Amino acid sequence: MTDSPILTVDISAWRAGGAARELCAAVDESLQKAGFLLVTGHGIDPSLPAGLRATARRFFALPDEVKEKYSVGVGGRGWIGPGKEANGYSEGTETPPDLKETYNCGAQTPVGIPEVDDYWFAPDVWPDEVPELRTLFNRWTSQMKALSDDLLSLMAASLGMTGEDNPFRGLASNPTWTSNINHYPPLHDVGEPEPGQFRIGPHTDFGTVTILDREPGAGGLQVYSEEGGWADAPYDPNALTVNIGDLLEYWSGGRWPAGRHRVLPPQPDAPAEDLVSLIFFYELDHDAVVHPLGGGAPVVSGDFIRERLDAITVA
Repeated sequence: MTDSPILTVDISAWRAGGAARELCAAVDESLQKAGFLLVTGHGIDPSLPAGLRATARRFFALPDEVKEKYSVGVGGRGWIGPGKEANGYSEGTETPPDLKETYNCGAQTPVGIPEVDDYWFAPDVWPDEVPELRTLFNRWTSQMKALSDDLLSLMAASLGMTGEDNPFRGLASNPTWTSNINHYPPLHDVGEPEPGQFRIGPHTDFGTVTILDREPGAGGLQVYSEEGGWADAPYDPNALTVNIGDLLEYWSGGRWPAGRHRVLPPQPDAPAEDLVSLIFFYELDHDAVVHPLGGGAPVVSGDFIRERLDAITVA
């Protein structure tokens, strides 16, 4: 994948306060072409995602009747079981439900307004059967939030806007965010995929920055670009995969398209493939008003994202 439009960038010097001209140029180029980056130098100890992934597998291996105790709908906190989500609907494509299950947590910084708190800051739910999940998940999301703030600053700098000119200053003082652990079961568990069915159907994410710690596989991540169409996303075990969502595309005035992607269904030549991905979806304050660069109607972050979450809900 040396010809991939998705570039790998090392952000260690940026995080230490170093010069960033070449880095910003690479960020701008990669986001213009695909809405994706591979990021090294992020400072995340690899033992943390490894431990979280192993612990999550223990939860996903529990019987469904046990997991049902923690069952929620799309946008909730807890277990989102198979058949509840079809990401292709966000593009207006009616697809069969995605072949996955998810454990989900989110921001825990309520603002004191019940209708806001009930949706954006609902209490997390943690399984009694795997108590370590809470500790590891919270450690991981804390580090992902800090990294997301750094990435937003880097992206603003990549458009020549720093300091007081950073348009996100003050818009993420109490941001909404969600983090998913997605389990993609093997073929022999889910059966033959229906026509047009994916582990995750084609879509773009909805917020600002998404950070993905993934496992490579035959039924893995594919990214769409205008120059190459659908192609397997490049993989580096030392890198996190980063893409931008619809809200950041809107803010950039369309300069950076939200990264369109999908996760292939389990493949016949890898029927035992069982993957777990760790995903952090970052947004802004629920009431942050985003004014697109170059002009256009402002949008409210929470309203913008909730409309899209409702669109992908199957049941």
